[in-house]
Amino acid sequence: MEQSQQQLLHWLYATAQGNKQAFEQLYQATSGKLFSVSLHLLRRNDWAEDVLQDAYVRIWHNAADYHAEKGSVMSWMISITRYRALDLLKSRRVKAEHLDISDAANDQSSDEVQPGEVIGLVRERVKLDDCMQGLSEEHRQSIQLAYFNGLSHQEITEHTGSALGTVKSWIRRGLTQLKRCLEA
Repeated sequence: MEQSQQQLLHWLYATAQGNKQAFEQLYQATSGKLFSVSLHLLRRNDWAEDVLQDAYVRIWHNAADYHAEKGSVMSWMISITRYRALDLLKSRRVKAEHLDISDAANDQSSDEVQPGEVIGLVRERVKLDDCMQGLSEEHRQSIQLAYFNGLSHQEITEHTGSALGTVKSWIRRGLTQLKRCLEA
């Protein structure tokens, strides 16, 4: 069951005061969605779990920094999770660039992602980020909220204050432009 903005806000403010029970309730209400965002970006359960844990540590420590005028509690928490996931991908890329690829190729028994695979994933992510930067602010924000943050069209209208038809149009046009850019 999705919690209301008011309930999430109450738990977050109580968390900012050090209330562990409120933090636990916040976690129970939001962890499924945040794990989904993390897993979508990382495509590995173990990495997604690490990111989720790190995201909640940051939420605990930064709860007092949340400002309601900048967006919903869920959007704020999704952003933290998303940035932690992107940081993990970047750190894995750096580690992969410094590995001896011949050693990794000889170790076929490992279930770990090989350095070349990590670099490929990061390159795809960099291209996507470049293409996203080429979109208008409205198109980019709508796509990020829908596909990276997992918000519904209705949640995006509440977040942006725009009409439902406008949001759907921004997403449709943005995806068309994004597709052209990625295929180029």
